[in-house]
Parts: sequence; structure tokens; C-alpha cells
Amino acid sequence: MELSYAELSSPGTVRESNEDCVGFWQPQTLQEKVSQGAVAALADGIGGVNLGAVASRLAVETCLASFQEAGVEQSAQSLMTRMFQAANLAVYDKGKENSDRRRMATTLCLVLLRHQEIVVGNVGDSRVYLVRKGEIRQLTTDHSYAGMQQKLGLISAQDARTSMHRSALTSCVGQDAQIRVDLKPTAVLPGDRVVLCSDGLYLQVSDAEIADTVSRLSPAQACRQLVALAESRGAEDNLSIQVINIREVDRTTGDAGAPTSLVPPKPAGYDLQPGQTLDERFLLTETISKSGMATIFKATDLFTGTDVALKVPFMQFESDPGFYSRFLREEKIGLGLDHPYILKFIPVEVRSRPYIVTEYLQGYTLGHLMKSVRPLPEQDALILASRVCQALTHMHEHGVIHRDLKPQNIMILFDGTIRILDFGIAKSTGRRFTFAGFTPAMGTPEYMAPEQVKGRRGDQRTDLYTLGALLYEMVTGAIPFAGESGDVFAAMNARVTGDPMAPRQQNRELSEQAEEIVLHAMERDPGKRYPSAAAMQKELDHPEAVQLTGRCHRLQRPVPWKRHLNSALLVGLALSAVVFGLVRLILMILHRGP
Repeated sequence: MELSYAELSSPGTVRESNEDCVGFWQPQTLQEKVSQGAVAALADGIGGVNLGAVASRLAVETCLASFQEAGVEQSAQSLMTRMFQAANLAVYDKGKENSDRRRMATTLCLVLLRHQEIVVGNVGDSRVYLVRKGEIRQLTTDHSYAGMQQKLGLISAQDARTSMHRSALTSCVGQDAQIRVDLKPTAVLPGDRVVLCSDGLYLQVSDAEIADTVSRLSPAQACRQLVALAESRGAEDNLSIQVINIREVDRTTGDAGAPTSLVPPKPAGYDLQPGQTLDERFLLTETISKSGMATIFKATDLFTGTDVALKVPFMQFESDPGFYSRFLREEKIGLGLDHPYILKFIPVEVRSRPYIVTEYLQGYTLGHLMKSVRPLPEQDALILASRVCQALTHMHEHGVIHRDLKPQNIMILFDGTIRILDFGIAKSTGRRFTFAGFTPAMGTPEYMAPEQVKGRRGDQRTDLYTLGALLYEMVTGAIPFAGESGDVFAAMNARVTGDPMAPRQQNRELSEQAEEIVLHAMERDPGKRYPSAAAMQKELDHPEAVQLTGRCHRLQRPVPWKRHLNSALLVGLALSAVVFGLVRLILMILHRGP
């Protein structure tokens, strides 16, 4: 591409220091410009006492260095993922060096310009715009709590600009060791303008003013005028902007993101890596995450051209009959469900090894969201719980009990929808199911229902208890029975022998109606809970009509577990765990043979 570029970063009118950082790099020779392209980076640091400035500078410098070192054989999206991962680890590792345990983080926007397209990557609430013939379009999604509220339809775009939660980020670079990146390829034309800016600027200057200014003026003039306009309006934050004028695009054929001659290698053995193709259909492009049993890959379905996610178990578990059976059951359950709020499974007829294919999601988990805002605003929490109820209604109507709802298994997508994930321990046995005793795989202790702890039969109301526990955490900021969370046996015993602290004792601003909904769902006796997810959803959607029954006044304190669980029961639990482990080990040995 033939580009003209300018940047400007200012502390603003109030702050003495500037925690923003901007950068741009493009090769010198024409041949390198065509093959490698150019990259622009903008970061808005978080951390205070200069930590934010360190984070933003480190992120930008790491990205530019990674881009310069990369070979031209990498696709644009793979290269972008590599740059974000390198920047995230650099900031994360740097943050761990602080003796006072204060973390550092930063937003990060990247734009890779190559051939006839740009690939935009974003983490945080800095923005990238495309201006074409005077019309402006935001290419990034604001990863802020206010942005999430806007996507869910809870507030308007104008309200999002002034929301008290506008600065609460749902995703940023350096917060965690792993990062999920929002990537978007976009075709460009000669005359297009690409604008990167921090929130300090776009909160003071409207989108229309940005479009008009960059359309009329050169990049350098536009940067100066927009920063001056923001400063004249009393901008209290740092101000950063980059403007790129795309004067010409490369006239090439084939995929603009990768050389057309590149043939993805086939997987060698069982150790799959990005860049390989599985079963001549799924091109692995990125490792999303690894658990103790499987790797999750992002891949391109070569049959459809769409992005998908592949869950591939480690080889040692493929030979475990119990794990293999559970893996197949998870796929069978997922394929039998079809609801917009439930993860979509994709059928695959021919496979050389076990794996599950699902839709590829871009967003963050409820657990990640609650790291940013805790507790959630009551209205938002009730709406999220209502949407989970819609998904549960569909599952229960199809005879599926999830059994492991938790913040990490509920994903909020960048488009404002949600997904229920992980059917690894779900059951599909009609109206009722039986728990096969107490094992670590039967749920997450912080959210398990009393009947799960007891190893008794359960039904759809078991999921409602778990949702009630999730809602409790959303509206109070505390996990039910948090005082017992340090001891697994004590935490589970508390659910069997008593009730959680009244939610309004944890959050005085919570309404009595919301408290009633939470406690109704969390009744120890399943017969006293909501009879169905639809019944619970009705009250979540109309909290003003909830009848107050005084549940908060009838709560009982849990009996200390040492007095309640006698030694025989403790020995029984221990022996059950030992026997379970021995049986599993024997099966694995017999299956593998000598």
C-alpha cells in the first residue's frame, strides 16, 4: 500500500504525565512494503504512578518489534495474534516484578495494512475507525462495562459515553497470562482513512467531527486539529490519535492475508500445532487455551470458509474409556441443542481422531466481567440471568441438565449475545438424572446444589439453584458461603445444612424483590424452588411483580461441618475417591495393554 501517516499524543489539559503511547512502522523498500505491509499501534496505559506509561510503551514497542521480526509467510491474522500475545506476556511479566503487587495493564489497538485489506485488532476501549467518502464506521468494539451494557441494549450510545462504568474495562493487555483478541479483516479502497484514537479523544470529539476533519485535511493537520478541539473542551484525559491515508492499494490476486502459494502442512502425528490442517478440512490458526485434558484451537473450516473452534483431547486421554465416553456424550448433547444462547456444535462426519467442533466466539466470560465490576448493577444482573434462563428452558425441554453453571461457563459476546458453554458433565436422560456419587467431576463446589453434594437424584431445579448462586454473586459481589470457601468439605456442607447470608446484608442497595428471587432459586429443598426456568425468568423480567414472602427472615446458619459430618461419612467420602481413582487407573492400563 502507498500510505501517508501522522500521529499526535498529548497529556491533555489536566494531567502532567502521558500514559498513552503510539507507534508506526513500515519497511523502507518497495518490495518489502508490498510483501510485509505496515502496522500502526496505539495503547492507553492503566496503573497509575507511571505504571500505565510503562505498560503502554512496552506493549507498543513489543508489537512493532514482533512485526519487524516476522516473516512474510505468516498470514495477517496469525501475525496479529502473535503480536498481541507477545505484548500481553511482556506487560504481564513486567507487572509481576512490582514488589507492592500493583498490576499494570493497557488497552491496545493494532492495524496491519497489507495488500488490499487491513486487519484490526483491539483489546480495551481505544478505537479504530474507517472513514470512506466522508462516512465513518467504528471497526472495533469497546471492551468496557458501558460498552457491554450498550451491546446488551441496557443503555444508549449517549448514556455509554457518560456512564459511571465507562472506565471499567472488561478486557485489557497484561491483566492475565492469556488473552483473547478481537480481530477483524476489512477490505480497503484508495482514499480511505484509518483513524486510531484513545478514549480521551473520542469522548470529547464526535464521530462526525472526526470524519469531517480527516476527510478535509492531511493526516498531520487532522491530528493537530482534533487534539486541539478536544483540549478546548477541557479534556481531562490523555489524548492520542493516528491518521492513515490509504493513497493506493496493491493490485494482487488471491488471499490478501497470506501468499497464495502457501500450502498449510498436514498434522504430523498427534501433536497438533497452528498452521497444520486436520482431516483436510480444519486449518488450525491459533491456540486459544489449554486445560488439563484438551487443547482449544481456533481454526478455519476450509469447506465453509468460516472460523470455528476445535476441542482436541490430549493423546493420553483418548485411550481412557471413561474420558472418551464423556467426550462423545458432550458432543452428542451439544448437537441436540439449537438455541441462540447455547454454544453451537458443528457435526463432522469423518474424523481421524476425537475432537469437537463448535462455533468460534469472540467475547469474555461472566467471570472475567465480574473482575471489572463487582457487584454488577441490579438491572444488568437480572437481565443476564433472564437470558441464561431462556437457554436453560431450551435445555430442560430437551432433557438436558447442565450441572456445572459457573461464571467461566457463561460467555458474553462482543455482539451483545450470550452463550452457555461446557457440557462436559451434562446429562441427557429425560426428566430426571442420577448423580453417580461424589466425585470432583460433579460440579464446582462454589455453585453446587445441596442434592449434588449429597449424591442424590436431581432434575432441572438443580440448575436453578446454581443460577441462583450465580445471581447471588452478581448482585452482591460475594460467592455464597464465601466464609467456607477455603475448605471444600466445609463449603459443600454449608449448602446442605444451612442457607447463605441474606443478599441485602451484602449489598444494602439491592432491592427486596431481587433478594427474594435469589433466595427462591437457592432453596435447599428442590420442591421449594422455582418449578422451571421459565417461571424464574418471568420474575427476573418483572421484578416489580415479585411477591415478598419473607425468605430473608427464615434463613438458617449452616451447621459447622465437623459436628455434622461424622467420621464414618468422612471415611466413606475418602474411600469413594480412592476407589474411583484405582478403577480409572486399572481401566487405563488394561486399555493400553503391555
